[in-house]
Amino acid sequence: MTEKALRLGTRRSKLAMAQSGQVADAVSQVTGRPVELVEITTYGDTSREHLAQIGGTGVFVAALRDALLRGEVDFAVHSLKDLPTAQHEGLVVAAVPEREDPRDVVVARDARKLTDLPDGARIGTGAPRRMAQLNTYARAHGVEIETVPIRGNVDTRIGYVRSGELDAVVLAAAGLNRVGRIDEVTDFLSVDTVLPAPGQGALAVECAADNASLIAALAELDDPFTRVAVTAERSLLAALEAGCSAPVGALADLLADGQTVKEMRLRGVVGTTDGSTLVQLSTTGPVPETHEAALALGRELATEMLAQGAAGLMGERAH
Repeated sequence: MTEKALRLGTRRSKLAMAQSGQVADAVSQVTGRPVELVEITTYGDTSREHLAQIGGTGVFVAALRDALLRGEVDFAVHSLKDLPTAQHEGLVVAAVPEREDPRDVVVARDARKLTDLPDGARIGTGAPRRMAQLNTYARAHGVEIETVPIRGNVDTRIGYVRSGELDAVVLAAAGLNRVGRIDEVTDFLSVDTVLPAPGQGALAVECAADNASLIAALAELDDPFTRVAVTAERSLLAALEAGCSAPVGALADLLADGQTVKEMRLRGVVGTTDGSTLVQLSTTGPVPETHEAALALGRELATEMLAQGAAGLMGERAH
């Protein structure tokens, strides 16, 4: 008799279905059990408000977590950058698979790069973090741009460019990779220009904390380097007391000497959305050996950023 299928809870968007499908295949290989996708609609999917207005953090996650806690699904796949930084009682992130490209990308008219956009270009993005850094870039290079808040799936966002409503949109490379549309990118943004969201490009596979056998199986999908990197990034975000709609960028990357990973560099940025003020710092140290060490790295950099005035740049701070 074949074992019962594992139920994977996923959002219904094309991107969520694509990334959940990839995880489902991997889990199936590890466990030898079939995996079925259970589609769940979240508040973030149905609300037409801008993310910053509906609270940002967790709007795509709550319904999936409720289904997990009620036992309607066995595990769930989230985009890690959508997960609130606080640990959820009763649930555990059993795996953080190897990260996709964390960078942001531009999809622009006439195959333009960021540096080729005309003066006064209208650039669409839903993220205050991207607005802050794009506007800082424009100020530094003496160009005029207008950042336009947008929402919607990949089709909708790229549609604004195709229709001529916007000159360009900024999206995550990872999402376009996962839905097979990376060839539409006209410019990959250097992380020196725009730091990604904490955890961008990474997935979190979450299940009930008391399901020891499933936790053990899912753990085989875990990539330890990705996990320490995103732990440090999210620790920085948490220490700045900022939700996922705050203008905070962070990236931890591993610095290798040949084949040997020697150190980890953590960079953080926070700024006003108009780009007038930006606090950007980095720290480099040994690769954290433990979860606690990764958390400490993020907290230390956050403390330095707060000392440089980061607190005043985040608008509404979480209470």
